[in-house]
Amino acid sequence: MTKTKGRWFIALAAVLLQLMLSGTGVAEVVDRIVAQVNDDIITMSELQHMAKTFEAQAGVKPKGIDEKKMHQEMLEALIDRKLAKAEAKRRGIVVSDKEIDAAMAQFRQRNNIADDATFAKGLAQAGLSVKEFRQQLADQMTQERLLVMVVGTKVSVSDTDVRRLYDQQFKTGGTQVHIVTLRMPFPPGATEAQKEEIKQQAEAILSAVKRGESLAAAADKFSLKTSDVGFVSQSDLDPRLAEYLNKLKPKEVAPILTQEGIQLMQVMGRRSGEARPFEEAAPEIRRILQQQEMEKYFTEWVKTLRDKAHIKVML
Repeated sequence: MTKTKGRWFIALAAVLLQLMLSGTGVAEVVDRIVAQVNDDIITMSELQHMAKTFEAQAGVKPKGIDEKKMHQEMLEALIDRKLAKAEAKRRGIVVSDKEIDAAMAQFRQRNNIADDATFAKGLAQAGLSVKEFRQQLADQMTQERLLVMVVGTKVSVSDTDVRRLYDQQFKTGGTQVHIVTLRMPFPPGATEAQKEEIKQQAEAILSAVKRGESLAAAADKFSLKTSDVGFVSQSDLDPRLAEYLNKLKPKEVAPILTQEGIQLMQVMGRRSGEARPFEEAAPEIRRILQQQEMEKYFTEWVKTLRDKAHIKVML
């Protein structure tokens, strides 16, 4: 799992926005219990949804043993989340509807989502209802408050640590890559014939681009629309995806096959980002380091909850 570089809400916003822009299809899941945590349970659908979110963020679907390991790590994370949620309830931590409404409004404002219909449609493409999104916000806001309550003032970050991270990651602007994507999801419960038809469409689009046609024009022949993600920092991408895209020449298109369909990714160009002065970047860097240290402490604390809990894994 990747290191958290800020508060969970920001991470959730980034993941869900990417899902909403890309239009990820959602496959049907046969539900079953995969773990019991005291009197609570974790279902396969919860685990599958977390896996889909991670895949959409990374842009690449792990294969073989990597996929199995990823599911195991995600199940461990879900177990910790259940334990933390129960402890927060025991301590009387509550997030009000008004606070959740404010967080949702902030999410929509940051991502320029104009109306409720667009918001609901984007969430549906990500496999979430508005109610489920509200619950995820509430759960994570609750966990944040528990984290602050547990860690308190135990974490401190030195000026030397701030300067070191600045020199490593912020001193140079880094490379930014301009990405255009085309999602070609398989229909829910797709047959092999339907999947093969989508694959042939993707091959036809790739051939058209190689002949000099634009990706948008080639996609339009199949009534498909591309999504211009714009320039993104290469350091913000999953390392595997960044390495994959780094091999592409400008305007070159590469296919990525996932369980839910095919994604065509085109690199339109690259540029160097602007470096930020130390004085400007220092507060953000300090928050990043503080959050990382708090989460390390919190992870160790959650282990004490595990020692007292009844946990049965059935994955």
